[in-house]
Amino acid sequence: MTNILHIDASANLTTSTSRAASAQVVADLGGTVTRRDLAKDPLPQIDGAWADARLTDPTTRSQEDKDRLALSDTLIAELQAADTLVIGAPIYNFAAPASLKAWMDLVARPGVTFRYTQDGPEGLLTGKKAIVTVASGGVPVGSDLDYLSSHLRFFLGFIGISDVEIHAAKDVIAQIAAE
Repeated sequence: MTNILHIDASANLTTSTSRAASAQVVADLGGTVTRRDLAKDPLPQIDGAWADARLTDPTTRSQEDKDRLALSDTLIAELQAADTLVIGAPIYNFAAPASLKAWMDLVARPGVTFRYTQDGPEGLLTGKKAIVTVASGGVPVGSDLDYLSSHLRFFLGFIGISDVEIHAAKDVIAQIAAE
């Protein structure tokens, strides 16, 4: 059975196109779903103390360091357990909403989701697939001004998820309507 991590980043809780499209993708896939709604349950921004804690050797971390990283550990465990990641994301000011960027910051952990080698960075979350539904009111998805799609594709590859599909949310919705 497929384990799906479903992440929604739109602040629009009622009429969001990216939410509707990502929900349809999840329904079509079927499987066990872990839901992470970044608007309903906002994530904190990282700070200097968090950044220091993530670089501290795990065997010498203080309880305070462990507490700082607890949410990050939970988010990473959700990713590790998933076979498929489904992200519903709007384009806000040409890029990712701050809520989605906070999630990316919290799951990018050296030695946990990526590592540096002599040949450069290596993602550690391999063998997973990501499907992203992107909504935009004015920037065409995949255009030169859509910085969200390229950023997400790069970021997901950086942590090891190279099988990434990006769909315009409006196209997913139109396909549903046509069926």
